[in-house]
Amino acid sequence: MSNTEEIEKLKQQLTALEQQVQSLTEDKIELQSQLQHVLAQLKLSRSKRFGKQSEKAPKGTFNEAEQSKPKNPPKHHNKGRKALPEHLEREEVIYEIEKPVCQCCGEGMQACGSEESEQLKIIPAKISVIKHKRTKYACRHCEQTNTKTSIITAPKPAQPIPQSIVSAEALAAVVTAKYCDALPLYRQAEILKRGGLDISRSTLANWCIKSANLAKPVVDLFRRHLIAQSSLCADETRVQVLAEPGKAASTNSYMWVYRNSEYSEQPVVIYDYQPGRGHQYPEAFLKGFSGHLLCDGYAAYGCLENVTLACCWAHVRRYYTDALKAQPKKTGRATVALSYIQKLYAIEQQARKLSPEKRVALRQEKAKPILEKFKRWLDEAQPLVTPKSYIGKAISYTLNRWDELCQYLEHGDLGIDNNVTERGIRPFTTGRKNWMFSQSVNGANASAVLYSLVMTCRANDINPYYYFQHLFEELPKREKGSDLTDLLPWNIEFEVE
Repeated sequence: MSNTEEIEKLKQQLTALEQQVQSLTEDKIELQSQLQHVLAQLKLSRSKRFGKQSEKAPKGTFNEAEQSKPKNPPKHHNKGRKALPEHLEREEVIYEIEKPVCQCCGEGMQACGSEESEQLKIIPAKISVIKHKRTKYACRHCEQTNTKTSIITAPKPAQPIPQSIVSAEALAAVVTAKYCDALPLYRQAEILKRGGLDISRSTLANWCIKSANLAKPVVDLFRRHLIAQSSLCADETRVQVLAEPGKAASTNSYMWVYRNSEYSEQPVVIYDYQPGRGHQYPEAFLKGFSGHLLCDGYAAYGCLENVTLACCWAHVRRYYTDALKAQPKKTGRATVALSYIQKLYAIEQQARKLSPEKRVALRQEKAKPILEKFKRWLDEAQPLVTPKSYIGKAISYTLNRWDELCQYLEHGDLGIDNNVTERGIRPFTTGRKNWMFSQSVNGANASAVLYSLVMTCRANDINPYYYFQHLFEELPKREKGSDLTDLLPWNIEFEVE
């Protein structure tokens, strides 16, 4: 073999070795990237399992935390026992000494005042019976002159469930316990049994479904009020229905939740049960609505006509919070991103008490420059991070929804996030942990109606029990299709005994 051939052969071997080294280097980089991602997943998983679940920034992470710190401590930091509410019924117990004698001189003593203290008394739910006694009337003249005589009976008010033993008060108590206090029906049945009343769980379930059918016209009125607004919020959560036609018991259905803006003076929260998560469900519910819809950026909302999407900064913050927990150091890109978001929320604290016009002016003056600076930082950071890493996903999520995230700058009736709707979902998810699933579609639809009433009461600072009691007394008296606007929560003044 000639020297030229040997040199050529060596060059080929060298090229093959270089390619092999390059391939091994790429494999090494890929493995290192996978290892870092797995370690980040492990760190995040441990943080979610054992760490704090709050999205609040760690103390000392951002300078803005100190700048936005209130001068006076919050009310819930005040120490000492709270006074018992004045509206509670009070019974007075007087303690006296029969013949008080002075220990110094032995003479009798006279009363000169009293020392008062209060003690809380709680009695378990009292069960009683309403006995309806309808007086009958006969005509004595007809009895003497005719072969037949007529008898009339004093009418009884229309009842929430005809020919049932349940009163408006009892129905309100059962519904409030389940849908406001997340107390499953089987536990309610046990509590009633301890009080001496044996009622089956199926009877209680039947009461809930019939009460929802009775109250549905009020929720329909809620919907008409809702779609007339200029801005709404929406979210959805899963629910399992065992006996749903065409679906296996293990598959998920969904409870969609809609409400008007957190700045609305007449807040309404509506639950809408649907078997799926497709765009046709919000399309049907929001038919006739035109305006802004604040949501988490789920694609189904993007198909709606005459609707401008606004996205939620709380969802963005969660992505960076996960990235912060997953990153190996306390400082990094996630920390920088969260500092920008913290500044935006600090401005919203100032904006809450302002009118919509002044709110827009404040956001334009203070929030817009921060968002512009944040956008430049995101554009510069995106090429430098691994797309599949937590910080990479967070940056991509933010940039893909940037226009929707900035909608709140121009519209004072929009909030910065959708947390107000998520708070409306939380009681449902709490209840779901207790009752696990709905037995039937009728039960799921009944839950949607009754949760709508409960959460609208909460949003309007109304005790749900008294509202249900009022509805169940008034609705049976109304003709079908009659005006129910006087039954809206903000139109009712309760006289609680």
